[in-house]
Amino acid sequence: MAVKTSEKLHQLREVLAEVSDLSRAALLLEWDQETYMPPGGVQGRAEQLSTLLKLAHVRLTSDEVGHLLDDLEEEYADAPFDSDEASIVRVTRRDYDQGRKLPAELIAEAAHASSMGRPAWEKARHEADFSIFAAALEKNVELNRRIADALGYKERPYDALLDRSEPGMTTGELAAIFDELKQAIVPLVADIARHAGAVDDAMLYRGYDPDLQLSYALDVVKRLGYDLERGRQDLSTHPFSTGISPGDARITTRVSRDFFNECLFGSIHEAGHSMYNQGMGAGIDRTPLWDGASPGIHESQSRFWENLVGRSRPFWRHFYPSLQSVFPDSLRGVDEEAFYRAVNKSQPSFIRVEADEVTYNMHILLRFELENELLEGKLAIKDVPEAWNARFKSYLGLDVPNDREGALQDIHWSFVGFGIFPGYTIGNLVSAQLMEKVRADIPDLDAQIEQGQFATLLGWLRKNVHVHGRKFTPNELLERATGKPLTAKPWIAYVRKKFGALYGLSDRAAG
Repeated sequence: MAVKTSEKLHQLREVLAEVSDLSRAALLLEWDQETYMPPGGVQGRAEQLSTLLKLAHVRLTSDEVGHLLDDLEEEYADAPFDSDEASIVRVTRRDYDQGRKLPAELIAEAAHASSMGRPAWEKARHEADFSIFAAALEKNVELNRRIADALGYKERPYDALLDRSEPGMTTGELAAIFDELKQAIVPLVADIARHAGAVDDAMLYRGYDPDLQLSYALDVVKRLGYDLERGRQDLSTHPFSTGISPGDARITTRVSRDFFNECLFGSIHEAGHSMYNQGMGAGIDRTPLWDGASPGIHESQSRFWENLVGRSRPFWRHFYPSLQSVFPDSLRGVDEEAFYRAVNKSQPSFIRVEADEVTYNMHILLRFELENELLEGKLAIKDVPEAWNARFKSYLGLDVPNDREGALQDIHWSFVGFGIFPGYTIGNLVSAQLMEKVRADIPDLDAQIEQGQFATLLGWLRKNVHVHGRKFTPNELLERATGKPLTAKPWIAYVRKKFGALYGLSDRAAG
């Protein structure tokens, strides 16, 4: 049943459209900073972003918006929960209440620090010298603390930041999920290590022309459903996606001549994010609903396409012949099965974005723990590399050789955004939970993928996830799509089955 739009809702949407436009202009400037902006533009860009985000914050948290929400909550009290109108009022109220706790000057300061932190991180990463980035990280930790204090929390400061990004989630609940994952992953990693010789990935390092990799990756993501009339691909230090509007959802990637996985799987990953943006309902554009339900739900879409589809056997039954024709020398003598096994090789590694499915969540656990310790003053900035390296050795059994492959590898700490990293693990769990339901609803899914047909799969995600944007909290969305709240069980079952088969583990060893 259609819900009538009132004059006051029209007024609210006009204000929200202005907020959206300011925020999207900031996104475009951030994209430019990561791709084409000359180094000399850093200070000016920091000031521009600070101004735009402060203006957006002031407009959203104005008394005018508060008065409109008060009236509209009463007016739409009986409207269907999932209607655009009721959802706009409900989600805007959540953002408004959170925003009112944060001074505009704090928002501006965080935006400025984030912009200035990026080049410091890039230089430090390039020179593998954490000390170059230490001052910027210290400033960002201070700002994260101030944001947590302003928002308020009952138990731990991380609760405030986590609820801001993953509504309804607490630090304690997340810690329990990580404990469950550790109990499943650590024995599996050990079992795989005892059978390491079962998978050979040497062919992934034979040398692949970067330009051909980029063009092939772009063709693949187009086949999956990434609309290039509303998107584009560029290069950046750290791959990312940017949803600027329904007609402009961009991705970046990076490419290595000496390691095949980086470009293709990075492109599929970011295309998963952008297909989410491209599938959001037209009626929620220029409102707070036009975004992912949370970073974790957004990440579920990228991990879904990258791993559950892109690293599946049916996927390579379809794509391997074309890949072999593009790289005949590098793949000479390598059959489809050997290549499938290679791109799924599991072994502890230093770089999170290149980590295999089994070990990936240990990278997130490490960051989750360090962020909490930094926020609570239990870890000094100068001690971060040592703490990182010790934790890495404990969880993944590797000695970190330098800061570039250790504490400096991710861009995320260069901006003020603690509480976002857990979304990567949440995304893994959600992707498997969604796939379990997809397979029940599309019994011939593997056959469709093997034929290079992805429209039905994308259509399912469009209907059950994408179109809703931020209408629902993560658990509300999962309940609607799968009938269950967030659970780690489907993901644990998935990796045990897949990697048990890849490495010839016994049923007992595989779980």
